[in-house]
Amino acid sequence: MTRHRGTALVVAAITASVAAGCGAEVESAGEAGTVTVDRCGEPVEYTTPQRAVAYEGGSADKLFALGLTDHVHGYVMPPANPPVEESPWASEYAEVEFLSDDLLNRELVVDADADLVVAGWNSGFSDQRGITPEILDELGIQSFMHTESCFNYPGHPEQVTPFDGLYTDLERLGRIFGVEDRAAEVIAELRERVDAVRSQVPAGDPVPVFLYDSGTDQPFTAGNQVPPNDIIEFAGGRNVFADLDERWTQVGWEAVVQAEPEVIIILDYGDQPAEDKIEFLRTSPITRELPAVRAGNFYVMNYNEGISGPRNVDGLEGFAEYLRTLRG
Repeated sequence: MTRHRGTALVVAAITASVAAGCGAEVESAGEAGTVTVDRCGEPVEYTTPQRAVAYEGGSADKLFALGLTDHVHGYVMPPANPPVEESPWASEYAEVEFLSDDLLNRELVVDADADLVVAGWNSGFSDQRGITPEILDELGIQSFMHTESCFNYPGHPEQVTPFDGLYTDLERLGRIFGVEDRAAEVIAELRERVDAVRSQVPAGDPVPVFLYDSGTDQPFTAGNQVPPNDIIEFAGGRNVFADLDERWTQVGWEAVVQAEPEVIIILDYGDQPAEDKIEFLRTSPITRELPAVRAGNFYVMNYNEGISGPRNVDGLEGFAEYLRTLRG
C-alpha cells in the first residue's frame, strides 16, 4: 500500500490562506526595536530585521506563517527541496527574491545585504563552509538557528523534542519581529491540529516504522532529534531508531532487518524519485523480505514535512491518516 499524501495539502492550503489574511496584523513589525532572545542556549540581542534571508523551505515557511513576507529579502533553496510552486506559501515565495540553489555561504549573504539569516546548525550554518553565527556576528549580520538543530551546537547546546522546537522557533521569531500575538495564534493552531491527531490514534501497540532517507550501502534515517520521530510517535507508530540521540544519521541494514518495520516512510527529495527508492527496497536481497516491503506498506513524505517547519503538522496529519487506513 504505497500512499502519497493528499489531504494534508488541503489542510496546508487552508493554513496558508489564514496566514496570508493576517498581513494587517503585522504591519507594525517594521518599527525598529531591540529584544533579547535565545539563539540556541545563548541570549542574543536582536534588532527588528528588514532583509531576512531564509535557507531551505522550513526557514522560509516559519517566516511566511507569521506574516513576515515584507521582512524577507530572499531565500536559498538547494536542489533537494521540492519546487516552491508546490508550497502552500507559493504566493509568498513569489514576492521575495530567489537568491541561489546552492548551499548557504557567506558571500551570498553579504551580497544580499542580509540583516538576518535563518537556518539550522549543520543544515545551513557550517564550520566547514565558513558560515557560522559567530562569523556573521563579526560581520554585523544577525542569525537565527532552528531549535531542533541546537542539541549539538558547540558551546550553547539546547535539546528539546522536535515539535517543541518548532513551537519555540515560532515564539522566538515572533519576539524578534514584534509579532508575538500572531506567533501565539499560529502555535495554538498547530497545537490544536496535533492534539486532534493524537486523540484519534487507534488502540493497540505502536506500529514499527522505518524512515528511509537515502543510501544503498548504508541507509540514512531519522534519529530522535528530527521531526519525523515525533510525526511517527504522534500518529501511532514507533520509530525503530528512536533510541538514537541523533538527527539524520547512518545505520546498518542489519539493524533495519532486525527491527522488522511494518511501515516504511520514504522521504521524497533530490534527484532520486521516491519510486526509485521503493524499487530498491523491493529488489534488494537485504530488504525485500522486510514485513513492510512484503506488504507494500510505503508512505511517501514530502521533504518539507520532514524538516523543521509548519509543514511538519501536515506530515503528521497525512501519515496518521495513512496508519488509520492501514489498521482499518
